[in-house]
Amino acid sequence: MLTAPNLFAHRPDRSVRPKPAPFLPMSRAEMDRLGWDQCDVIVVTGDAYVDHPSFGMAIIGRLLESQGLRVGIIAQPDWSSAEAFKVLGAPRLFWGVTSGNMDSMVNHYTADRRLRHNDSYTPNDEGGKRPDRAVTVYAQRCREAFKGIPVVLGGIEASLRRIAQYDHWSEKIRRSVLMDSKADMLVYGNAERAIIEIAQRALAGESIREMTDIRGTAIMRSAVPDGWTVIDSSSIDDPTVTVSPRAAGADSMVVRLPSFEQVSADKVLYAHASRILHQESNPGNARALIQRHGEREVWLNPPPIPLETNEMDGVYDFAYARAPHPSYGDARIPAWEMIRFSVNIMRGCFGGCSFCSITEHEGRIIQSRSEGSILREIEQIRDKTKGFTGTISDMGGPTANMYRLACKDKETESLCRRPSCVFPDICKNLDTDHSSLVQLYRKARAVPGVKKIHIASGLRYDLAVRNPEYVKELVTHHVGGYLKIAPEHTEPGPLAKMMKPGMGAYDEFKRMFDKAAKEAGKKLYLIPYFIAAHPGTTDEDMMNLALWLKRNGFKADQVQTFLPSPMSLATAMYHSERNPLRPVRRTGSEEVLSAKGLRQRRLHKAFLRYHDPENWPILRDALKAMGRSDLIGPGEHQLIPAWQPVGATAKPRETGPKGGKGTTFVTQQSGKGRRVVPGKPGVR
Repeated sequence: MLTAPNLFAHRPDRSVRPKPAPFLPMSRAEMDRLGWDQCDVIVVTGDAYVDHPSFGMAIIGRLLESQGLRVGIIAQPDWSSAEAFKVLGAPRLFWGVTSGNMDSMVNHYTADRRLRHNDSYTPNDEGGKRPDRAVTVYAQRCREAFKGIPVVLGGIEASLRRIAQYDHWSEKIRRSVLMDSKADMLVYGNAERAIIEIAQRALAGESIREMTDIRGTAIMRSAVPDGWTVIDSSSIDDPTVTVSPRAAGADSMVVRLPSFEQVSADKVLYAHASRILHQESNPGNARALIQRHGEREVWLNPPPIPLETNEMDGVYDFAYARAPHPSYGDARIPAWEMIRFSVNIMRGCFGGCSFCSITEHEGRIIQSRSEGSILREIEQIRDKTKGFTGTISDMGGPTANMYRLACKDKETESLCRRPSCVFPDICKNLDTDHSSLVQLYRKARAVPGVKKIHIASGLRYDLAVRNPEYVKELVTHHVGGYLKIAPEHTEPGPLAKMMKPGMGAYDEFKRMFDKAAKEAGKKLYLIPYFIAAHPGTTDEDMMNLALWLKRNGFKADQVQTFLPSPMSLATAMYHSERNPLRPVRRTGSEEVLSAKGLRQRRLHKAFLRYHDPENWPILRDALKAMGRSDLIGPGEHQLIPAWQPVGATAKPRETGPKGGKGTTFVTQQSGKGRRVVPGKPGVR
């Protein structure tokens, strides 16, 4: 079992460590007030600077500050020249560059490639304050501003573009962002361990280009160093890739992926590369990966070791101001408004949903905070956050109910190569006991000044049904009118490609939910999320989903269409038309068809909005072509009427303001007159 030095083992003595800054400086005037002549590290970010642990730049900045370093922030700079990157002077050690909490292309464009005109991470929701492919542009401007200063990339955009990846917006394979940006290093996943080691070694005088062995980083190399054994997986027919990661000398093995040039020209090899990448994602047994780009090699060190509970507590216990930087005045930052009364209790997700970026970025090993740390944060919200009225808007994370869930055996966990702990069934080695979470809920409700705690993070209902006490606790105390869950689809074909449970788990959870609501004397509703046009979804699948929605009285006002985000398994399916969840072969491997044309993608979205008269013409045509004219008519068993209201057209509807899993999903329950608006900023 792998271990790592404590995250704070290098923390300097308090007598020499500077007092935490009220806010990390964004101007020379702030540096002067702090008595700084130079920053040690400057973080450039595509988000507005909010000093709160839900924002990556704040966590990294405060973490480096805890090491005695002086950290400055340049937020959403004008990238038209290098001038805005000179505002704090040159950093002494390195630049840290991130696009922010979202990939810049996902932030800018809908699933149908329409330009968004707003940005939740920008003051007053204003769009256009960060460039396309932000980490590449920012890194180039940093180099122009001060030549010779090392540049380190991080954040979600860097994580998901660390190797050659399919880019939905250009419809081609793009090189690793490390190549395009010409940065010195890329940090992927949760960056705390890596950034501490980089900083400490830089302080000791080591060049960042010499730091080739840090977990969770990617670097450029000209060749494989002496002493390494190359496991060549550049051909799908090469059996040597099956060499066990437990074999002798595994620590000095590197797996060669098909090159950028190969995956650009061969979709089957792209699917194969995706499969190998995801197989080498468990920190306990992952080997280094290498992918040639022209004459150079992109080298990925194994993933970072997850944080222990006391380390998570340390990260969240920093002296955050818990507010946007004062320079924004009274401007409204929607992402901040969404999370300012919420508490993140854990990281990671072992669900492994193929369309989701959480596992690729945060990993599938759950990292949980202690009860004490969580309760302290609730008290800080009560005492420090302006506008608090007694309601905690959410207490969760990537999911609502994976807190402290883990493999029953650490050795088994370190050897596992499954992409999901809950698909196709819940693993027998997974501890699904929710008692720690129930206890946390009860203690949080008892904090003086707290009137209500809502649970708004997505719930894994397939886990919840194993814990009747948890469902009763949740429904009785933490659901305010509605609870959002994400079946994503009703049909076995799409669900298998998503790695999601069948609808039997949903039906069982609904039964338990309704029973608990009745016992509590409450009138509550489940709000299900669904995805249109996911790889492996046929027109018939969407038709059946629409019929399920009608039978159950759901009318979705805003729907999500599958967005091929970089590096996900579902994106590999979409691009390659192969299933990387299974072995990929030239012949005989499973093919996956996807809705790619704009007309078919609109049709799939129209099925989710079967009740909208604007969609009836395209649905009528499709149903007739499918031989299902019997579903056109006025009957309750029929999907759409044969008549068209005056003035209604087949005008296409755009997706919501955030697209993908971060979209605000507005659902109207038939006959109930309820409009409910769940959702919060996310990475999916």
